[in-house]
Amino acid sequence: MVADVSHFIRRLPKAELHLHLEGTITPETLVELSARHDASPLTLEAARALYHYTDFTGFMMAFKAVTERLQSPEDYELITYRMLEKLAAQGVVHAEVYVSVGVVYYWRKTEFEPLFAGMERARQWAERDFGITLYWIFDAVRHFGPEEAARVFRKAAELRLTHPSVIGIGIGGDERRTGSEPFRELYAEARDAGLRLTAHAGETVDAEGIWGAINIGAERIGHALSAIEDPELMAILAVRQIPLEICMTSNVRTGCCLALHEHPVRNYFDAGLMITLNSDDPAMFGSDLEGEYRLAHREFEFTPEHLRELAGNSIEASFLPAERKIELLRRIENLM
Repeated sequence: MVADVSHFIRRLPKAELHLHLEGTITPETLVELSARHDASPLTLEAARALYHYTDFTGFMMAFKAVTERLQSPEDYELITYRMLEKLAAQGVVHAEVYVSVGVVYYWRKTEFEPLFAGMERARQWAERDFGITLYWIFDAVRHFGPEEAARVFRKAAELRLTHPSVIGIGIGGDERRTGSEPFRELYAEARDAGLRLTAHAGETVDAEGIWGAINIGAERIGHALSAIEDPELMAILAVRQIPLEICMTSNVRTGCCLALHEHPVRNYFDAGLMITLNSDDPAMFGSDLEGEYRLAHREFEFTPEHLRELAGNSIEASFLPAERKIELLRRIENLM
């Protein structure tokens, strides 16, 4: 029997599998970055104003405004360490984090390796300081097209040879402009290079977007909000146990889900789908992973035992080696 659910959630060992590094930057940190790089630095009020939007397009523009202030290895080191510090305080033992390498190449036209060195320094320090582990997922922006995605995926394959923390690739961006099919050959190439495959799908488009991600080989699906519209897809997801990276608060804040009570998270759970809870861009959506677990409990009547199961799902759906998964699953099972 769990007397204090919030305390239980914080102590529950869990993984975060759908988290964008750039989306963890708080307005306060953005002010610091602006002071480093802008001729007229942002005030805190101006920084906070950037985080207000009403739809997915507004969110994309805010994300661009934040990433423009990331210019040096020290910037990436700062935001990586602060992200991991916050995750560890929530009971997160492992994170698999998207980094928008496609934005670095396409919008900023700079080399990624020096920035990655800053990220890696912070990853190593945080593992030493907090015991949390981190894998990187290199994210391409789908509406920049396959040619730009190829640069991202091939850089992931190259860096993985010397940095095992680079675990996989994914495609984010605006599904309404570009689906998954144009990336089929690149996904096969990435798989052959030893990279794991994820894809954002079914966030802003109908269930066909999710079918497309499955058909190009995605091992995990980000969002999958529209799966509920297609009974055949629901059955396939349940049978194949394809992990879904569910982001409740994100879906409401971007307007992809019109109201929290309409979110299909509980329908997915009851139908036997392999769901995990995630915060996506916590600084931009006003939530965090601990908050998503509390939301599931408060709004969708997930019991502590259900939450334990969701934490277990997050470990099983991760790209961790089997022995590490077994260790963490035992910790979850033994938590009182």
